[in-house]
Amino acid sequence: MGLLKKLSASPPALVACLAAGALVGRFAPELGSVTAVLGQIYLGVVGMAALPLLVVATFFGLRQTLSLPQPGQRVLMIAALAVVLVAGAAAVGTAVGAIVQPGSGVDRETREYLGALVQRAGAAAGDSEIALDSANDPPVDPSADAHWSTELVPDNFFRVLAEGRSLGILLCAILFGLAFAALGKGENGALTGVFEAIYRALETIISRVNLFIPILVFSMAAYFVAGTDARTIAAMSSFIGWFVLVALAFCAAAVAVIRRQSGLPLPQVMLALKAPALISLTSASTTASIPDAIEAMSSKLGFSRGIVELVTPMSSVFLRSGAALYYALVAIFVANLYGRALAPEELGLTCVGAFLASFASSGSNSAANVGFASLVLGMLQLPAEAALALFLAVDLICESPRNLLTLLTGCTLIALVSRGLPSERAPAVDSAPLPALRPVRFAFTRADLVVGAGCVVVVAVLLVVLGIGVGMKSGEPGVRQPTLGLDNAGFAK
Repeated sequence: MGLLKKLSASPPALVACLAAGALVGRFAPELGSVTAVLGQIYLGVVGMAALPLLVVATFFGLRQTLSLPQPGQRVLMIAALAVVLVAGAAAVGTAVGAIVQPGSGVDRETREYLGALVQRAGAAAGDSEIALDSANDPPVDPSADAHWSTELVPDNFFRVLAEGRSLGILLCAILFGLAFAALGKGENGALTGVFEAIYRALETIISRVNLFIPILVFSMAAYFVAGTDARTIAAMSSFIGWFVLVALAFCAAAVAVIRRQSGLPLPQVMLALKAPALISLTSASTTASIPDAIEAMSSKLGFSRGIVELVTPMSSVFLRSGAALYYALVAIFVANLYGRALAPEELGLTCVGAFLASFASSGSNSAANVGFASLVLGMLQLPAEAALALFLAVDLICESPRNLLTLLTGCTLIALVSRGLPSERAPAVDSAPLPALRPVRFAFTRADLVVGAGCVVVVAVLLVVLGIGVGMKSGEPGVRQPTLGLDNAGFAK
């Protein structure tokens, strides 16, 4: 267990596991396909503990936030900043895509290869027809809207908890937390103790399971290399490279904001965020890093525990800045792949579509995120089959920076809102700096020390002589010492 703990916290060890898994997948593809079972077991156990933890952490965070002054304005401030951060990610992704134009420099051979992948995926899924005349559209299934409404507002909390629907779970947790916070302390004391014990137990489960991250990295690398053609990765390299580069730049900016808000040195901030960052990079779940992120932002970096416990679970579900950046670059890449130059108004539509798709994908993990790219492609009237065929093949590479950016954006939101409302921030006092105090120095020469020592000796001799004189004076025969007389009863006269 100690070895696994050291390996899971060591980036070089995780890179070594990644390389070993890639070698196994390359030279023993049959074994690489089998190792995917280990990843499924990990995700199952993490989901089993992380989803209830999401509920309990939201409950505690909401209760502590509502106990602060002006709770409504605080929640609105959190929501407004969250929207700004996601919109900023979508805007930057669109701007970078418009400048670098990923997919525009693909040669004819690579373009034909990617087209063959799309055709193969379409043949495997069955023929589909795109009707341009709305009169020939198939009848609308009313159950689709009903499914969306039940996804947003579930009718059974235990069902969404069993199905792992993060969006419905979080909504139920918020409603329950609001009702629980309205009760008095005498009414909710016993239940608070129960939830506290559940909280710690779930944290322990996830921390123990995360010790097996090196095994997960090895198994997923072997599975990916065994099932993915190297030519596909090379053909998508322009998209992958720019997405990873921009995501890492965003992460660096987030760390800089956290360092500034915390007032701590950069190495200390990076050391505190190391554990949740590694979990986000190596696991396929945005909720697996919740316990370590709460510990890092509250205990290690000193931000408000209530704000941390409220924002961290919600940001893992709603604050999907990584997905917004991803969808913007996906849309521009597909447009360039089909030889279509996007006009300025279409770039604006891409930014809006990426922003909306990121919120629509709330509660989705892993490859399910790719399907929501069809919302942006549909707004631009681009074929959505390309997203499902091409990006699913390389999503395991994009998932790590996407999850890391989501985590650090949530930490940035915590750092920004922990300062309190603007009205509560004390203005800086413009006062002149006090003059520097100069220390007082004592310097003695050798002659000074000799004179001082002589004075001390003289004083000592005088004191001795004085004491002898007093003693001789008291012992003379003519001097009578006063006595205390007693009467016959033994009392003093």
